[in-house]
Amino acid sequence: MRADGRRPQQLRPVRFKRKFTRTAPGSVLAQAGRTMILCTASVEDTVPPWLEGQGRGWITAEYNMLPGSTSPRKRRERSGKVDGRTTEIQRLIGRSLRAVADLEALGERLITVDCDVLEADGGTRTLSITAGFIALVDALHHLRKELPDPNRFPLKDSVAAVSVGLVGSQVLLDLDYEEDYQAQVDMNVVMTGSGRFVEVQGTGEEATFTREELDQLLKVAQRGIGQLIQLQQQALGRRWPF
Repeated sequence: MRADGRRPQQLRPVRFKRKFTRTAPGSVLAQAGRTMILCTASVEDTVPPWLEGQGRGWITAEYNMLPGSTSPRKRRERSGKVDGRTTEIQRLIGRSLRAVADLEALGERLITVDCDVLEADGGTRTLSITAGFIALVDALHHLRKELPDPNRFPLKDSVAAVSVGLVGSQVLLDLDYEEDYQAQVDMNVVMTGSGRFVEVQGTGEEATFTREELDQLLKVAQRGIGQLIQLQQQALGRRWPF
């Protein structure tokens, strides 16, 4: 048993509260164990300059850890200065959401998914992807009548993500901070609802791993992502687009 009582290949309790804010067309408060993130999806009738006139939209993401989300306090990133970790994470979130999007069906508009970490206890980037997808679906439903073809929903598949790692000799799913710190191998896996990989980020921490261990890690992650997609579907209800 793990410190929080979970089995090795068990997710933390996951909750999604949609429509958490009134101003953004898509918003969800997501919790996985003690990790808590607010994801909002906002729509602008514009595109980056390099996409103008091409009839395609764009989906991007921004990620931020609020000062009180961790201890010691994390300093705010000001004046456009974003550290390397933040840049890498928000690019990952954006890539993951675009991987399942039909940008031509979106038309020339920009959707920004903001992921603000309220409390961090591991898995913030993976929960941001999983919850960001829910916020994105709600935002797309909000503007459906304004799409070039209202019958062509701008998503081709769902997407979710989870962490997995080797701690001691065990494969653990959905690592909290202490488990991530202790892991000899840790990995973030992003997959679509149809079972295709979007991204795999795996690293040995002063350790190596075998092909057999890699296959086992991916197998456990795939099962966990299947459960997360079921939770996404339950949260969205009749708005589930597939």
